[in-house]
Amino acid sequence: MEGERRNEKFFHRKRSSTFGAYGGSQSPVDSEDRFICGDETRRQETLQPSLLDALDSPSSESKPFLPANSNQRVTELFEIIEKLQGSRLDEQRCEFPLPLKSHLLKIGGDLPLILPPKIGGYWIDPPLEKFADMSPTCSHHGLDTDSYDIMERDSEAKIYNDLFRSRYHHSFTALDPSLGPLVLSVCLEEEQKRLRVILRMKECSLHGVFSVSLFSNIPSSVELARMLCETVAVPRFEVVSYLKAPELITAFDEHRVSPNFKFGILHQKEGQLTEQDILSNNEESEEFQDFVSVLGETVKLQGFTGFRGGLDVSHDQTGSHTVFTSFHGREVMFHVATKLPYTDGDPQQLQRKRHIGNDIVALVYQEGQTPFLSDVISSHFLHCFLVVRRVWKGEGDEAGKGGGFQVSVTAREDVPPFGPALPDPPIFKDRSILREFLLTKLINAEISCYKAEQFSRLELRTRSSLLEGLQAELSTRSQCMMGVPPLSSLPASEGLRGVSEGSGGFIENFKRAIRVRSHSFDTLGVPKKIGGVVPQKPKNAYVSEKDGDREYKTPGYTFPLIDSQGSEVKGQTSPQEDT
Repeated sequence: MEGERRNEKFFHRKRSSTFGAYGGSQSPVDSEDRFICGDETRRQETLQPSLLDALDSPSSESKPFLPANSNQRVTELFEIIEKLQGSRLDEQRCEFPLPLKSHLLKIGGDLPLILPPKIGGYWIDPPLEKFADMSPTCSHHGLDTDSYDIMERDSEAKIYNDLFRSRYHHSFTALDPSLGPLVLSVCLEEEQKRLRVILRMKECSLHGVFSVSLFSNIPSSVELARMLCETVAVPRFEVVSYLKAPELITAFDEHRVSPNFKFGILHQKEGQLTEQDILSNNEESEEFQDFVSVLGETVKLQGFTGFRGGLDVSHDQTGSHTVFTSFHGREVMFHVATKLPYTDGDPQQLQRKRHIGNDIVALVYQEGQTPFLSDVISSHFLHCFLVVRRVWKGEGDEAGKGGGFQVSVTAREDVPPFGPALPDPPIFKDRSILREFLLTKLINAEISCYKAEQFSRLELRTRSSLLEGLQAELSTRSQCMMGVPPLSSLPASEGLRGVSEGSGGFIENFKRAIRVRSHSFDTLGVPKKIGGVVPQKPKNAYVSEKDGDREYKTPGYTFPLIDSQGSEVKGQTSPQEDT
């Protein structure tokens, strides 16, 4: 106690200023009250470098303005602050500005194509630890295009169309108290003497084949349904007698199957690390144009009759040209950032972001050694990126053509891996093999992304709404065929008919499912609400006019307007606008 009282007598208040600024300029930064001990002889002569010295003197040419003994005082000040504030120091920390990151990334030799975000949440293929072992002169493995198989979105989606519609069969409907709407189809294959059964539920469709010899009599519809799902609790099924039922059932079964795909293409130049920089690129180098020509053909949008992927083909509102290709019976439209409209004064470039931000997979072409950050493009829909960099030029290659291309893949952690596998090392010399690999990888990436949690939930809602509408319409139409008046008139099944027309796109089908659900309310006798609520404008949204309808939009999203009858207003743009 006596020592503490003696020390208190030697403390006095002194005013001091700290000089030096971030980057080495010598300017006054702060002025603060410091407490120092008057007994200078009791201090240690050996001093450790302080954090302030590191910030104020980034180079040997910058000389500290303060005298030498002030370093010790600064160190003591930080110790006192740390005791007084404790964990509050961590709350005041911030990241270095992006120019510093850019400077650090340029240090050293070759850098990987992709860097993971600081908070994680993405996987990278090949992993970063393998990057140092890759060399353009290594032997190539895994370049056999025969192994490049395109994944099927739903391998059993066409069973009904291929094996039922051409044979005599029956369909049944029921409304289970726990499972919800059920649609059952039964086909007798006399040649093989077996029964083929499909039970459609909200979560999935169950398919089974049973030998007729197992039964003394043909089982009832309820027994067949319980053979596939033991939790079926309905006492009976209703027979479907509607003549156009096979068409509607086929449309439901194949609503996930689409021959059309759309992907974004981003051009990343040297030193570009932000979304704003990448989306603001307007000039296409010869090297970038040469790479894009590998993927597809540049076509004029006005008057284009193929799959347009949500682009305007009448008034050039989404640019005048784009890149399109056909690949193994599938049509692929590319949203090339540099070909989409550029808006002066808009750092976010919403006219470009509304298309690329609503894609599920995007391809990034790099010019230079700046890595692509997995989460640099903020979007709720983009789940996967394929990054390509030309690693060396061939002999006589002066125009940026030829050479080898290195490929890397990154996706959110809940996206399962997908093929084809990257070669070892992941470098392609043959352009035809590169095209085959990239297009196959892009298609498989989108199909695999649908298994992520966000899309799985949305897909379940879509299926539930479509099945509800299918069961309601089949039941009502069959009652009409039997001469039984329905509870209420049923409008045409707009949603399923739209699916049967092949417009494609699972999120587009989700919009149709909402309309189908309103139709099912009519069938069940549920009264509609009279008078709608005017939707509030979402935060950071802007109003867009399309075909005389208004809609609210935000980057990466479009909020549909709902009319007084609970139906979606025509003209909404969605992440999977396919027509």
